[in-house]
Amino acid sequence: MPQKKNIREFNLPDLKAYFEAIGDKRFRAIQTYEWLWKKNARSFEEMSNLPLELRKKLAEEFNFPSLRVDAEQQSNDGTLKSRFKTFDGHSIEGVLIPTEKRFTACVSSQVGCSLSCKFCATGMMERMRNLSFEEIYDQVALLNENALRTYNTPLSNIVFMGMGEPLLNYKNVLQAIERITASDAMAMSPKRITVSTAGVAKMIRQLGDDGVRFNLALSLHAPTDEKRNRIMAINETNNIAALVEALNHFYQKTKNDITLEYVLLHGENDSLEDAKELVKVYRKIPTHLVNVIEYNPVAGIAFTKSGEDQTQVFTDYLVAHKVNVRVRRSRGKDIDAACGQLANKG
Repeated sequence: MPQKKNIREFNLPDLKAYFEAIGDKRFRAIQTYEWLWKKNARSFEEMSNLPLELRKKLAEEFNFPSLRVDAEQQSNDGTLKSRFKTFDGHSIEGVLIPTEKRFTACVSSQVGCSLSCKFCATGMMERMRNLSFEEIYDQVALLNENALRTYNTPLSNIVFMGMGEPLLNYKNVLQAIERITASDAMAMSPKRITVSTAGVAKMIRQLGDDGVRFNLALSLHAPTDEKRNRIMAINETNNIAALVEALNHFYQKTKNDITLEYVLLHGENDSLEDAKELVKVYRKIPTHLVNVIEYNPVAGIAFTKSGEDQTQVFTDYLVAHKVNVRVRRSRGKDIDAACGQLANKG
Protein backbone atom coordinates (compact mmCIF):
# COMPACT_ATOMS: atom_id res chain seq x y z
CA MET A 1 0.00 0.00 0.00
CA PRO A 2 1.25 3.52 -0.75
CA GLN A 3 2.20 5.52 2.33
CA LYS A 4 -0.38 8.03 3.47
CA LYS A 5 0.49 11.71 3.08
CA ASN A 6 0.50 14.12 6.01
CA ILE A 7 -2.54 16.36 5.54
CA ARG A 8 -0.78 19.32 7.12
CA GLU A 9 1.75 19.37 4.33
CA PHE A 10 -1.09 20.41 1.99
CA ASN A 11 -1.66 24.14 1.52
CA LEU A 12 -5.12 25.54 0.79
CA PRO A 13 -4.87 25.32 -3.05
CA ASP A 14 -3.70 21.69 -2.67
CA LEU A 15 -6.72 20.88 -0.52
CA LYS A 16 -9.09 22.59 -2.96
CA ALA A 17 -7.62 20.52 -5.78
CA TYR A 18 -8.03 17.36 -3.71
CA PHE A 19 -11.69 17.99 -2.89
CA GLU A 20 -12.41 18.82 -6.53
CA ALA A 21 -10.70 15.58 -7.59
CA ILE A 22 -12.94 13.48 -5.35
CA GLY A 23 -16.05 15.32 -6.55
CA ASP A 24 -16.68 17.23 -3.33
CA LYS A 25 -17.30 20.94 -2.79
CA ARG A 26 -14.37 23.37 -2.71
CA PHE A 27 -15.59 24.99 0.51
CA ARG A 28 -14.79 21.70 2.29
CA ALA A 29 -11.14 22.59 1.75
CA ILE A 30 -11.58 25.88 3.61
CA GLN A 31 -13.39 24.12 6.46
CA THR A 32 -10.66 21.49 6.71
CA TYR A 33 -7.89 24.09 6.58
CA GLU A 34 -9.50 26.05 9.41
CA TRP A 35 -9.60 22.91 11.56
CA LEU A 36 -5.92 22.31 10.86
CA TRP A 37 -4.61 25.79 11.59
CA LYS A 38 -7.19 27.95 13.38
CA LYS A 39 -9.26 25.53 15.42
CA ASN A 40 -6.24 23.31 16.15
CA ALA A 41 -7.95 19.96 15.70
CA ARG A 42 -5.91 16.93 16.77
CA SER A 43 -7.83 14.39 14.67
CA PHE A 44 -10.26 14.15 11.77
CA GLU A 45 -12.96 13.09 14.23
CA GLU A 46 -12.92 16.58 15.75
CA MET A 47 -13.83 18.24 12.43
CA SER A 48 -17.50 18.34 13.39
CA ASN A 49 -18.83 20.40 10.46
CA LEU A 50 -17.58 17.83 7.94
CA PRO A 51 -19.90 14.92 7.11
CA LEU A 52 -19.03 11.72 8.95
CA GLU A 53 -18.32 9.83 5.71
CA LEU A 54 -15.92 12.55 4.58
CA ARG A 55 -14.08 12.44 7.90
CA LYS A 56 -13.72 8.67 7.52
CA LYS A 57 -12.41 9.10 3.96
CA LEU A 58 -9.84 11.69 5.09
CA ALA A 59 -8.68 9.36 7.87
CA GLU A 60 -8.28 6.56 5.35
CA GLU A 61 -6.29 8.66 2.88
CA PHE A 62 -4.19 10.95 5.11
CA ASN A 63 -2.00 10.85 8.16
CA PHE A 64 -2.66 13.48 10.80
CA PRO A 65 0.32 13.31 13.20
CA SER A 66 -0.07 15.68 16.12
CA LEU A 67 1.32 16.24 19.59
CA ARG A 68 -0.56 15.25 22.69
CA VAL A 69 0.00 16.47 26.23
CA ASP A 70 1.60 13.68 28.25
CA ALA A 71 2.15 15.46 31.60
CA GLU A 72 1.84 18.93 33.11
CA GLN A 73 3.40 20.60 36.12
CA GLN A 74 2.81 24.01 37.69
CA SER A 75 5.55 25.90 39.51
CA ASN A 76 5.09 27.90 42.68
CA ASP A 77 5.64 31.02 40.56
CA GLY A 78 2.88 30.11 38.09
CA THR A 79 5.12 28.73 35.36
CA LEU A 80 3.56 25.75 33.57
CA LYS A 81 5.65 22.98 32.03
CA SER A 82 4.11 20.57 29.53
CA ARG A 83 5.61 17.31 28.36
CA PHE A 84 4.40 16.43 24.89
CA LYS A 85 4.40 13.06 23.18
CA THR A 86 5.09 12.88 19.45
CA PHE A 87 3.29 10.47 17.10
CA ASP A 88 6.34 8.15 17.21
CA GLY A 89 6.65 8.11 20.99
CA HIS A 90 9.32 10.73 21.69
CA SER A 91 8.98 13.25 24.51
CA ILE A 92 9.67 16.97 24.29
CA GLU A 93 8.95 19.83 26.67
CA GLY A 94 7.50 23.32 26.38
CA VAL A 95 6.98 25.98 29.03
CA LEU A 96 4.40 28.71 29.58
CA ILE A 97 5.93 31.64 31.48
CA PRO A 98 3.41 34.16 32.87
CA THR A 99 4.46 37.64 34.03
CA GLU A 100 2.55 40.85 34.64
CA LYS A 101 3.09 42.06 31.08
CA ARG A 102 3.71 38.92 29.05
CA PHE A 103 2.60 35.34 28.58
CA THR A 104 5.51 33.63 26.83
CA ALA A 105 5.70 30.16 25.29
CA CYS A 106 9.16 28.58 25.35
CA VAL A 107 9.19 25.87 22.69
CA SER A 108 11.53 23.11 21.53
CA SER A 109 12.86 22.52 18.03
CA GLN A 110 14.48 19.08 18.35
CA VAL A 111 14.08 15.86 20.30
CA GLY A 112 17.20 16.18 22.44
CA CYS A 113 20.22 18.21 21.32
CA SER A 114 23.55 17.54 19.63
CA LEU A 115 25.54 20.50 20.94
CA SER A 116 26.47 19.25 24.44
CA CYS A 117 26.86 22.63 26.13
CA LYS A 118 28.34 21.67 29.49
CA PHE A 119 25.96 23.64 31.73
CA CYS A 120 22.71 22.48 30.09
CA ALA A 121 20.53 19.47 30.95
CA THR A 122 19.25 19.13 27.38
CA GLY A 123 22.87 19.03 26.18
CA MET A 124 23.32 15.78 28.12
CA MET A 125 20.65 14.12 25.98
CA GLU A 126 21.14 12.45 22.61
CA ARG A 127 19.56 14.24 19.64
CA MET A 128 17.00 11.80 18.29
CA ARG A 129 15.52 13.85 15.45
CA ASN A 130 14.32 17.25 14.32
CA LEU A 131 10.75 18.27 15.07
CA SER A 132 8.51 18.81 12.06
CA PHE A 133 7.02 22.23 11.47
CA GLU A 134 3.58 21.05 12.58
CA GLU A 135 5.00 19.62 15.83
CA ILE A 136 6.53 23.01 16.60
CA TYR A 137 3.23 24.68 15.74
CA ASP A 138 1.35 22.24 17.98
CA GLN A 139 3.50 23.20 20.96
CA VAL A 140 2.54 26.83 20.53
CA ALA A 141 -1.14 26.01 20.03
CA LEU A 142 -1.26 23.75 23.09
CA LEU A 143 0.59 26.26 25.29
CA ASN A 144 -1.80 28.96 24.07
CA GLU A 145 -4.75 26.76 25.05
CA ASN A 146 -3.12 26.30 28.45
CA ALA A 147 -2.70 30.08 28.86
CA LEU A 148 -6.35 30.66 28.01
CA ARG A 149 -7.53 27.86 30.29
CA THR A 150 -5.33 28.78 33.27
CA TYR A 151 -5.00 32.56 33.01
CA ASN A 152 -7.77 33.55 30.59
CA THR A 153 -5.10 35.27 28.49
CA PRO A 154 -3.59 34.26 25.14
CA LEU A 155 0.13 34.04 24.45
CA SER A 156 1.85 37.35 23.83
CA ASN A 157 5.34 36.06 22.94
CA ILE A 158 7.17 32.97 21.73
CA VAL A 159 10.81 32.09 22.34
CA PHE A 160 12.63 29.21 20.69
CA MET A 161 14.70 28.50 23.79
CA GLY A 162 13.55 24.98 24.62
CA MET A 163 15.17 21.69 23.68
CA GLY A 164 17.46 21.64 20.66
CA GLU A 165 19.25 24.11 18.39
CA PRO A 166 16.70 25.86 16.14
CA LEU A 167 19.17 26.73 13.40
CA LEU A 168 20.07 23.05 12.97
CA ASN A 169 16.39 22.51 12.11
CA TYR A 170 16.24 25.57 9.91
CA LYS A 171 13.56 24.65 7.38
CA ASN A 172 11.03 23.36 9.90
CA VAL A 173 11.53 26.25 12.32
CA LEU A 174 10.97 28.82 9.56
CA GLN A 175 7.95 26.93 8.22
CA ALA A 176 6.47 26.74 11.74
CA ILE A 177 6.95 30.49 12.20
CA GLU A 178 5.30 31.11 8.83
CA ARG A 179 2.21 29.23 10.08
CA ILE A 180 2.31 30.87 13.53
CA THR A 181 2.36 34.33 11.93
CA ALA A 182 0.00 33.60 9.00
CA SER A 183 -3.31 35.45 8.92
CA ASP A 184 -5.14 32.19 8.18
CA ALA A 185 -3.60 30.49 11.22
CA MET A 186 -2.40 31.93 14.55
CA ALA A 187 -1.67 35.44 13.18
CA MET A 188 0.97 36.32 15.77
CA SER A 189 3.31 39.22 15.00
CA PRO A 190 6.85 38.04 14.10
CA LYS A 191 8.17 40.86 16.28
CA ARG A 192 6.88 38.87 19.25
CA ILE A 193 8.95 35.82 18.31
CA THR A 194 12.61 35.29 19.26
CA VAL A 195 14.76 32.46 17.97
CA SER A 196 17.71 31.64 20.22
CA THR A 197 20.84 30.01 18.85
CA ALA A 198 24.01 28.67 20.43
CA GLY A 199 25.75 30.22 17.43
CA VAL A 200 25.65 28.66 13.96
CA ALA A 201 27.29 31.47 11.99
CA LYS A 202 26.39 30.16 8.52
CA MET A 203 22.71 29.89 9.38
CA ILE A 204 22.62 33.29 11.11
CA ARG A 205 23.79 34.74 7.82
CA GLN A 206 21.11 32.69 6.03
CA LEU A 207 18.43 34.21 8.27
CA GLY A 208 19.57 37.62 7.08
CA ASP A 209 19.60 36.57 3.44
CA ASP A 210 16.10 35.12 3.84
CA GLY A 211 14.85 38.43 5.27
CA VAL A 212 13.19 36.93 8.33
CA ARG A 213 11.06 39.26 10.45
CA PHE A 214 11.54 37.72 13.89
CA ASN A 215 14.14 38.59 16.52
CA LEU A 216 17.35 36.72 17.26
CA ALA A 217 19.13 35.83 20.50
CA LEU A 218 22.69 34.54 20.71
CA SER A 219 23.59 32.30 23.64
CA LEU A 220 27.06 33.79 24.15
CA HIS A 221 27.75 32.75 27.79
CA ALA A 222 31.46 33.57 27.62
CA PRO A 223 33.27 36.65 26.26
CA THR A 224 36.43 34.98 24.88
CA ASP A 225 37.05 31.99 22.64
CA GLU A 226 39.18 30.32 25.30
CA LYS A 227 36.38 30.35 27.84
CA ARG A 228 33.59 29.68 25.37
CA ASN A 229 35.41 26.64 23.96
CA ARG A 230 35.44 25.14 27.46
CA ILE A 231 31.68 25.29 28.00
CA MET A 232 30.27 25.33 24.45
CA ALA A 233 31.88 22.94 21.97
CA ILE A 234 30.16 24.70 19.07
CA ASN A 235 32.56 27.63 19.53
CA GLU A 236 35.40 25.52 18.13
CA THR A 237 33.78 25.76 14.68
CA ASN A 238 31.80 28.99 15.19
CA ASN A 239 34.08 31.32 17.11
CA ILE A 240 33.17 34.74 18.44
CA ALA A 241 34.69 36.62 15.49
CA ALA A 242 32.61 34.54 13.05
CA LEU A 243 29.48 35.14 15.11
CA VAL A 244 30.11 38.90 15.29
CA GLU A 245 30.41 39.02 11.50
CA ALA A 246 27.28 36.90 11.02
CA LEU A 247 25.20 38.97 13.46
CA ASN A 248 26.21 42.19 11.74
CA HIS A 249 25.17 40.66 8.40
CA PHE A 250 21.84 39.60 9.93
CA TYR A 251 21.18 43.09 11.26
CA GLN A 252 22.16 44.83 8.03
CA LYS A 253 19.68 42.66 6.13
CA THR A 254 16.77 42.68 8.60
CA LYS A 255 17.16 45.45 11.23
CA ASN A 256 15.60 42.98 13.69
CA ASP A 257 16.47 43.01 17.39
CA ILE A 258 19.48 41.01 18.56
CA THR A 259 19.88 39.96 22.20
CA LEU A 260 22.96 38.47 23.83
CA GLU A 261 22.22 35.78 26.41
CA TYR A 262 24.82 35.34 29.15
CA VAL A 263 24.33 32.80 31.95
CA LEU A 264 26.52 33.60 34.98
CA LEU A 265 28.55 30.61 36.18
CA HIS A 266 30.38 30.99 39.48
CA GLY A 267 34.14 31.23 38.98
CA GLU A 268 33.86 30.52 35.26
CA ASN A 269 32.61 33.62 33.43
CA ASP A 270 31.54 36.08 36.14
CA SER A 271 34.71 38.02 36.97
CA LEU A 272 35.24 41.74 36.42
CA GLU A 273 37.69 40.80 33.65
CA ASP A 274 34.92 38.79 31.99
CA ALA A 275 32.64 41.82 32.22
CA LYS A 276 35.31 43.94 30.52
CA GLU A 277 35.66 41.41 27.69
CA LEU A 278 31.87 41.23 27.31
CA VAL A 279 31.72 45.00 26.81
CA LYS A 280 34.20 44.62 23.93
CA VAL A 281 32.00 42.01 22.23
CA TYR A 282 28.84 44.07 22.86
CA ARG A 283 30.34 47.08 21.09
CA LYS A 284 31.01 45.03 17.95
CA ILE A 285 27.38 43.94 17.52
CA PRO A 286 24.23 46.05 16.95
CA THR A 287 22.59 44.33 19.92
CA HIS A 288 19.83 46.06 21.88
CA LEU A 289 20.14 44.07 25.11
CA VAL A 290 22.29 41.74 27.18
CA ASN A 291 20.26 39.27 29.21
CA VAL A 292 22.30 38.23 32.25
CA ILE A 293 20.75 34.93 33.30
CA GLU A 294 20.73 33.30 36.70
CA TYR A 295 22.13 29.77 36.38
CA ASN A 296 19.79 26.94 37.26
CA PRO A 297 21.30 23.86 38.91
CA VAL A 298 21.26 20.60 36.97
CA ALA A 299 21.87 17.21 38.56
CA GLY A 300 25.20 15.75 37.48
CA ILE A 301 26.64 19.09 36.37
CA ALA A 302 29.22 20.77 38.59
CA PHE A 303 28.53 24.42 37.73
CA THR A 304 26.92 26.68 40.32
CA LYS A 305 25.30 30.08 39.98
CA SER A 306 27.07 33.31 40.79
CA GLY A 307 26.29 34.93 44.12
CA GLU A 308 24.11 38.03 44.35
CA ASP A 309 27.10 40.26 45.20
CA GLN A 310 29.14 39.05 42.23
CA THR A 311 26.14 39.37 39.93
CA GLN A 312 25.73 42.96 41.08
CA VAL A 313 29.41 43.78 40.52
CA PHE A 314 29.25 42.21 37.04
CA THR A 315 26.11 44.02 35.95
CA ASP A 316 27.15 47.33 37.55
CA TYR A 317 30.27 47.30 35.38
CA LEU A 318 28.19 46.70 32.26
CA VAL A 319 25.79 49.51 33.13
CA ALA A 320 28.69 51.88 33.85
CA HIS A 321 29.99 51.18 30.35
CA LYS A 322 26.65 51.91 28.69
CA VAL A 323 25.57 48.32 28.10
CA ASN A 324 21.80 47.87 28.09
CA VAL A 325 21.55 44.97 30.53
CA ARG A 326 18.74 43.08 32.23
CA VAL A 327 19.06 40.40 34.88
CA ARG A 328 16.69 37.57 34.03
CA ARG A 329 15.57 35.73 37.13
CA SER A 330 14.73 32.06 36.88
CA ARG A 331 11.16 30.91 36.52
CA GLY A 332 9.96 27.38 37.17
CA LYS A 333 13.10 26.10 38.91
CA ASP A 334 11.12 23.88 41.27
CA ILE A 335 9.70 21.86 38.34
CA ASP A 336 12.90 21.81 36.22
CA ALA A 337 11.29 24.22 33.76
CA ALA A 338 13.89 26.99 33.96
CA CYS A 339 16.53 27.88 31.39
CA GLY A 340 18.83 24.93 30.74
CA GLN A 341 16.79 22.42 32.77
CA LEU A 342 14.55 20.80 30.13
CA ALA A 343 15.36 17.09 30.03
CA ASN A 344 12.03 15.24 30.04
CA LYS A 345 12.14 14.56 33.76
CA GLY A 346 8.43 15.36 33.84
